[in-house]
Amino acid sequence: MRARIIVLMLLVSGAAPVFANEPLPVVTSFSILADMVKQVGGPHVAVTSLVGPNSDAHVFDPTPADARRLAAAKLVVVNGFGFEGWMNRLVKSSGYQGPVVTATKGVKSIPMAKSDHDHGHNHAHAAPDPHAWQSLLNARQYVENIKVALVAAIPSQAADIQARAAEYLKQIDSLQKSTQERMAAVPIERRRVITSHDAFGYFGRAYKISFYPLQGLSTGSEPSAADVARIINEIKKNKVTAIFAENISDPRVLERVAKDTGAKIGGTLFADALSEPGQGADTYLKMFEHNVNTILVGISASAQP
Repeated sequence: MRARIIVLMLLVSGAAPVFANEPLPVVTSFSILADMVKQVGGPHVAVTSLVGPNSDAHVFDPTPADARRLAAAKLVVVNGFGFEGWMNRLVKSSGYQGPVVTATKGVKSIPMAKSDHDHGHNHAHAAPDPHAWQSLLNARQYVENIKVALVAAIPSQAADIQARAAEYLKQIDSLQKSTQERMAAVPIERRRVITSHDAFGYFGRAYKISFYPLQGLSTGSEPSAADVARIINEIKKNKVTAIFAENISDPRVLERVAKDTGAKIGGTLFADALSEPGQGADTYLKMFEHNVNTILVGISASAQP
């Protein structure tokens, strides 16, 4: 009888009771984090991503529905390093009072490239590059942070969460090993590529690939004439023959650059978002492997006479 009264009081007050066998409601800022939380939490979490597949977090504009989703969460996971410039305002407006986990905690950042432009986001050149998930070694730290947060939030499921995290880390380590071996087989002078925006700094550092982005951090505006002229000069000066579009960016400018320079579009990379379910890059590890395969095919094909 007492338990029934407590449930009725919670319902009247508008607070939803959370039972031990119900999954923990988790909200993540974007789709890559959502997948990581699902991999570690399994059936113990119900994950909602504010920025969905094939969507651009740089231009995301939260709605009242997003604030309601946040208010209903018991755990929020964000990337950090300034990636979600809108998140603090959204948390405040939603009234969410629970823990906010920063997935990049403990990750050593690298600075944005000198060619970065403001695009209305006021990022200084010395600001950290937020795309830390583009390194599998950094992804290990993401997983550790997520695991710790979920164990704290659902202590009754600690053993299973820890086991799932350990298995996930094995998969990450396996992909890291194969990626290092495959990239090492490509001559260093071939490892030069053009991308839509500056999202692959960690990837480039991990595998000694030179990325020349058309735009800086943000994709919120069209590339300027100066951007296009600069990238054409980079292509000619560094003999870059492989150009890659991105799933969150309009490829038309890069297609024009390719036509003007003789470089080839080597495929589409996934920078800041997963693909839609069933489209081949719908988990973090599938996304990463897709990018590795696409880059390797592109730079290998560019080496053919």
